[in-house]
Amino acid sequence: MFRHVTVGLDGSPESRAAAEWAAREAQLRGLPLKIVHVGEPTPVPVAQAPLVGPETHQHWTEQMPRESAEGIRLRHPGLEVSTEQLTGTVADVLCEAAGLADLLVLGSRGFGGIGGCVVGSVGLAVVARAERPVVLVREGEQAADEHRMDPAGVPSAATPFRPVVLGLDVDHPDDTLLEFAFDAAARRETPLRVVHAWPEPTTSLYRFPGDAELQYDLERKHSAALADALRSWRQKFPSVDVIESSRCGSAAQVLVNAARDASLVVVGRRIRTGSLGAHIGHVTHAALHHIGAPVAVVAHG
Repeated sequence: MFRHVTVGLDGSPESRAAAEWAAREAQLRGLPLKIVHVGEPTPVPVAQAPLVGPETHQHWTEQMPRESAEGIRLRHPGLEVSTEQLTGTVADVLCEAAGLADLLVLGSRGFGGIGGCVVGSVGLAVVARAERPVVLVREGEQAADEHRMDPAGVPSAATPFRPVVLGLDVDHPDDTLLEFAFDAAARRETPLRVVHAWPEPTTSLYRFPGDAELQYDLERKHSAALADALRSWRQKFPSVDVIESSRCGSAAQVLVNAARDASLVVVGRRIRTGSLGAHIGHVTHAALHHIGAPVAVVAHG
């Protein structure tokens, strides 16, 4: 049922970067790529304006994804690429499209003035609601960014991939999230760095005697929990070199620091059906806004 990669394209630089990333991901997975353009209904007064009439608007919305598809076919020989024109509220339509795909890829607008990636309202709405994996790709992302420097220190897409980084809550290690991360690392033939953070004990704030021993015990406890969560997945993916990283500190900050050299960062979002509706956890929110690499948000129960 979910046997293609879908990318949302609106003609912006960030969506074009997302389309290129989606094409590379589709090739890694051996799947076709679907380019989706969503047009919201044009208000009648605007549609009747001479300079932006419905015929001009329709021509642009049809031409833009078609030209993008043609370019992707040239740059990625053998990749099956299709386009689809849809109409409706953008976030709603993209959530529906995500439900029919292996994963949905969207663009984010690069780095904002406070040092973080600018994720638009549509992207956040889709991430918060979609029940299939959604990948956010920043503006300017290129294939070489996901790979290690060559021996001369020059960016190159011909070198091995940088590691895949997974942020994991060992108290709730979800199989859907773990499988996505291990599979991504296996396809890229690169190590998987699994990051787990745990809070500093309250006693350390007051420097009680025995704090060092308590800290050591906590480190051993959390490292053992991380190893237990990963043991069966190491067996399922024996070719993946797993790097376990258990750190004391803010989960969001620990993940952002660990992702500085990542080719892809994988985080989870728990599906909630309560009265408060869907939302994004603070760690996922931090990853989307402060990590430069593509971020995959995997919804799970």
